[in-house]
Amino acid sequence: MNHLLQALANPMPLMSEPASPPVREGKTATRSSAPLADLNLLHVFLVISELQSLTAAAERLGLTQPAISHALRRLRTSLDDPLFVRTPSGMAPTDAARQLGGPLTQAFGIISQALQQLTRFDPSTAERVFKVSMSDMAESHFLPPLLSRLADTAPGIALEVSCIPAQDLGAAMRAGTIDLALGFIPGPGAGCMSETLFWDDYVFMVRAGHPLRKRVPTREDLARLRYVVADSNSTGHRVATARLEALQFNPKVVARLPHFIVASQIVQRTDLAIVFPRSVAECQNRGRAFRILPLPFTLPRIEVQLHWHERFSTDPGLAWLRTLILSSFRQPEPEGLSNRTAG
Repeated sequence: MNHLLQALANPMPLMSEPASPPVREGKTATRSSAPLADLNLLHVFLVISELQSLTAAAERLGLTQPAISHALRRLRTSLDDPLFVRTPSGMAPTDAARQLGGPLTQAFGIISQALQQLTRFDPSTAERVFKVSMSDMAESHFLPPLLSRLADTAPGIALEVSCIPAQDLGAAMRAGTIDLALGFIPGPGAGCMSETLFWDDYVFMVRAGHPLRKRVPTREDLARLRYVVADSNSTGHRVATARLEALQFNPKVVARLPHFIVASQIVQRTDLAIVFPRSVAECQNRGRAFRILPLPFTLPRIEVQLHWHERFSTDPGLAWLRTLILSSFRQPEPEGLSNRTAG
């Protein structure tokens, strides 16, 4: 049963088959007399429909682009329709493809939920790989304690961690190519569920021996410094950048990076400064290599959440992992802030 469930979420690689003979001009392709019952092909159809790109679909499914093209040819032959037409903005679905999309999505959801309800999950004996999306900043906070708990309670469980752009995360979780996401990811998309783990705030960080010695620096103090900025499309931290711009706080930036953890290493070895979430700053400062100082202005608070898609809410394995994460990392909610349960 577990194998069937995983096959639905992550179909097996498509088998290579001889290419169908081309249809000559003036001839009409005939619909295959055999029913189209290959779940792999239907899953490919849904991913192409979501991403409207063969290249992106291949990356999402872990296949080569020729394999995706071959699958699309088989679909076109079986359904006697082009299904997707190449346009400057991507692979646009035909009317037939649009009509198929909704029912197929519902059908996959029904099958998946039915199998999930019949599947038992024993973490002490289970062998399964969960696919989790998080930034390198979230990795430093979550992975060490989480992997320690997994080693103690579920030795057969493994995590496959990636960093999915925030705008693609909802589709990835809906398709089952990502099981869970952790971090500051506002609005992951329709059908995505969320549980708040804790609230965080921003602080100012420099190396321990930095020339700035004030315990409470002023805006003018901070404006005179030079900065390293970490900016990733996998998190919501760009709202802080936008807020700083709105406050007309535009100091000299000498390094703009796509990753967070290397930024702290740069700060440790230079007189550069950085604005960081407090939880990450404290995690990086266990060796007292930094000074963590308050900001002289207010930035939006950070809601760190656990995200998943409602299609997989009844998956016993994912339900167990969600419970483990919540019990390990959830902190009391600050007074006056409500805990959102859906995003």
